[in-house]
Amino acid sequence: MNLAIGILKEAQEWLTPVFDQETQDKVNEMIASHPNEVRESFYKNLEFGTGGMRGVMGVGNNRINKYTLGKSTQGLSDYLYKVFPDQKLKAVIAYDCRHNSDTLAKTVADVFSANGIQVYLFSSLRPTPELSFALKYLKCHCGIVLTASHNPPEYNGYKVYWEDGGQIVPPQDAEIIKAIEDLEYSQIKFEANDALIEYIDTEIDQAFVKSSVQNASFSTSDQAKDNLSIVFTSLHGTSITVVPDTLALAGYKNVHIVEEQRVPNGDFPTVKSPNPEEPEALTMALALAEKTNADLVIGTDPDCDRLGVAVRDNDGKMVLLNGNQSMILMTAFLLEQWKKAGKINGKQFIGSTIVSTPMIAELAAAYGVAYKSGLTGFKWIAKMIKDFPELEFIGGGEESFGYMVGDSVRDKDAVAASLLICEVAAQAKANNSSVYQALLQHYTDFGFYKEHLISITKKGIDGLAEINKMMVNLRENPLREINGQRVVRIEDYKSSVSNNLLNNESEIINMPQADVLIYYTEDGSVICARPSGTEPKIKFYISVNEELETIEKYEVIEEVLKERIKNISISMQLEKSRN
Repeated sequence: MNLAIGILKEAQEWLTPVFDQETQDKVNEMIASHPNEVRESFYKNLEFGTGGMRGVMGVGNNRINKYTLGKSTQGLSDYLYKVFPDQKLKAVIAYDCRHNSDTLAKTVADVFSANGIQVYLFSSLRPTPELSFALKYLKCHCGIVLTASHNPPEYNGYKVYWEDGGQIVPPQDAEIIKAIEDLEYSQIKFEANDALIEYIDTEIDQAFVKSSVQNASFSTSDQAKDNLSIVFTSLHGTSITVVPDTLALAGYKNVHIVEEQRVPNGDFPTVKSPNPEEPEALTMALALAEKTNADLVIGTDPDCDRLGVAVRDNDGKMVLLNGNQSMILMTAFLLEQWKKAGKINGKQFIGSTIVSTPMIAELAAAYGVAYKSGLTGFKWIAKMIKDFPELEFIGGGEESFGYMVGDSVRDKDAVAASLLICEVAAQAKANNSSVYQALLQHYTDFGFYKEHLISITKKGIDGLAEINKMMVNLRENPLREINGQRVVRIEDYKSSVSNNLLNNESEIINMPQADVLIYYTEDGSVICARPSGTEPKIKFYISVNEELETIEKYEVIEEVLKERIKNISISMQLEKSRN
């Protein structure tokens, strides 16, 4: 394979003395024997997406390594001095269980300290939400977590948080990216000032656990807690460091941990993917639930910001909830608790995202609280708290198994969410009900909404081109009918225009631009197309709904909705596109 001149030139820049000998040797070997690897490693710079910068580890500007992260940290350091010119700068760093996370975190700490910035570095792996908490607790200007969430073992990543505890959002992200792009690799300061690096652990852990219990506990009786049997798995990730302690402090003693998955391990040896969105990931937890006759299964991803939940249905069978269902259950519970406490007065809000279930807006309306919707990613929900200081944030979530309770952590937080779903389950069981029955009751009260996600993976430079082509085609040849239903509105977040096809009127979408396209049909179905910001995928989110008059009609209406989703997928040729 012949390498393009531009790509070869990028690779040859890594053969200079700026880079260590090991890196130069690897680049030479790639050029000589693995031209396709050179192509994939150097064809572009790693980009900040919805979850920060994430990629395969290795050499090259499209890979996670000491130089790409060093350059990002140097650019961020320069930007911090520009934004906070007269302040003593402080940063906090956490990392997860992935290969090289600890050494990459130390590299980031070295660069910060070499730039005169005080660094607080966790002494061992910690959950991502604890980083957000620590940032505010220590009054830092920014925070970094080294993680690739639930991506495969060869990935790692770099997420940037700001002084409010949330991830960076526009215009800061673009300004930081420019500061990074303006640098040469030779300008990175790698020589650490060890006097500016302080290791942190127990004090922050205890404060974080205490805060989680305060935010996610709602007067559940000790008897109800004792009667709830819980299975928990950390899926070889970081949550083992705090979730069991949080549940114990909150009074939940009947917790069974999947021992085979207890020890953090970046290879994730017992699962195909350490992603609680994938049913297979919870296989061992479900088996333990049957053995112990547990009421509830909780599984968290490697950096402990997402959680998967399984509960028993009306026949006693364990069933997995999707992210929309768990979000609805936790939000409805929070709203009811706030209502009982007399705390709802029209000055509260809940938040979610444009690809999550529309049912969340129905909940907000029923309880008299405002509903705010943002782009995909919890940085946008965290930003809502800054944008609406006159409103109290109750909670919020998104379809991808993330939830945030209150604002002590401004990112999706599987620690507090794990406790919250235990509160939901314990109180339901104490009232001779169940989580599953509560969900069905919500469907009768607010409408039966059913969602389905289709992810199409297209790896590498060719895959990126395929994904771009699919989005271009959807825009240039917009669908006028889906599954025999007329399309009544198309929202294009790239052009910031919402087109009403019934009256040919257009409205401006008051959100930052994003590569997202949403179709609305006359029967209330919603289909969203969005390239992933962190994985080589294009995602199609399908939402359909019907009224559910009584719980007894649930199975009949569910089959109707399943068939509708299937027909939408067929009509859009989405299953064909997977192949």
